[in-house]
Amino acid sequence: MDRFDVPPPRQATRIDDIHGRFDPWLIGTAVALAALGVVMVGSSSIAIAEEHGGGPFYFLVRHLMFLGAGVVGCVLIARTELKHIEEYNQMLLLGCFALLLLVFIPGLGHTVNGAQRWITLGVANFQTVEAVKLMYIVWLASYLVRFRDEVNATWGAMIKPLLVAAVLMGLLLLQPDFGSTALILGVTAGMLILGGVHLPRMAGPVVGGLVLLSIVAVAEPYRLRRITSFMDPFADPFNSGYQLANALMAVGRGEFAGVGLGASIQKLSYLPEAHTDFIFAVTAEELGFVGVCAVIGLYALLVGRAFWVGLKCVEMRRHFAGYCAFGVALVIGLQSAVSIGMNLGLLPTKGFTLPLISYGGSSAVMTCVAIGLLLRVSYELDRAQRQVARLRGEAVPAPGAEIDPAEAAPPGPAAVPAAAGRGAGRKRARIEPTLEKVV
Repeated sequence: MDRFDVPPPRQATRIDDIHGRFDPWLIGTAVALAALGVVMVGSSSIAIAEEHGGGPFYFLVRHLMFLGAGVVGCVLIARTELKHIEEYNQMLLLGCFALLLLVFIPGLGHTVNGAQRWITLGVANFQTVEAVKLMYIVWLASYLVRFRDEVNATWGAMIKPLLVAAVLMGLLLLQPDFGSTALILGVTAGMLILGGVHLPRMAGPVVGGLVLLSIVAVAEPYRLRRITSFMDPFADPFNSGYQLANALMAVGRGEFAGVGLGASIQKLSYLPEAHTDFIFAVTAEELGFVGVCAVIGLYALLVGRAFWVGLKCVEMRRHFAGYCAFGVALVIGLQSAVSIGMNLGLLPTKGFTLPLISYGGSSAVMTCVAIGLLLRVSYELDRAQRQVARLRGEAVPAPGAEIDPAEAAPPGPAAVPAAAGRGAGRKRARIEPTLEKVV
């Protein structure tokens, strides 16, 4: 054979040159919820906007501005490597305490209806707990990775995140913000369970926390009235049951197909906070049972997909990514469930916005950023699957294609003996895929 007939060597392809793709289900569901939110904020806020004196679309324009800022934050987070985010976990925890303390600084803190939960940023007020939720999730995810074995085996490692949560909850109760306090406890307990904590050991502190929250809830007369009035709001429809009574009337008027977009009566200064806390009731009135099922279905899809992505990450030993996905899923799932339950009279009334739908600058921006974190997790999961497939000499899978987690787990040490001690357990927890080979 002539030497010129020898085929040239195949171009080497670095594993690092393989990129991932963002999960289309997460993108589609988030966009659908945000689009529905734009429509419903525009519809539900017309009456209150006219009373405010800023024109009928005052709140709609501001909501679009907040969503725009949120999309920018979403893109920035989605383009940032998770390992770089994890590097700042300790600073993020300090930032949680700092943000919750800023609201008490005179001139910077802003009080609304007796609650001191906001800081003044000039063009708008920012509710600091919205940022704290996401920052706390990142810290707790990193903690569960660093001390995964100890959290399951020792009291000290399990108690530490509960103590951190207790301090955060204490600062929230000073504002006061009882709803966010309960949410922080729920997210902490959920992430610890998903992180493999010893359940019988954790039961005592969590039950104790619930008992303490119950005492706090009934200690204040206005909270006690909320708890008792939601059981029968029409017993006092013009006082303690006013909000819920009007919300239930809105839901009842919607029937199956709704009264039509923009035709709500309750939003015309009858239902308080129609564009924020009670926007789901207006949605039920205008879009009916069909709209209610659509909204609940979209949230179920978003939260379920986030849990699915987190589970796949854990199966591939990408624990930090998986725990971040779990945390975001818990926050969005719990907050949306409480908001919907409150509007339907299943839970006491509480000032919770409906993520991506309600008007609210802080909530809109930070929920978009949380979605960006979810998208980054899905991107790195897809990238890892493609890299492993290339290493094994297989065809690169199509987006969303299933890969057996046992086969997709990156090559490397499978485990370290438990008898190696605490340091070895922490070292094993930090193992991440190292895909530096050239094919």
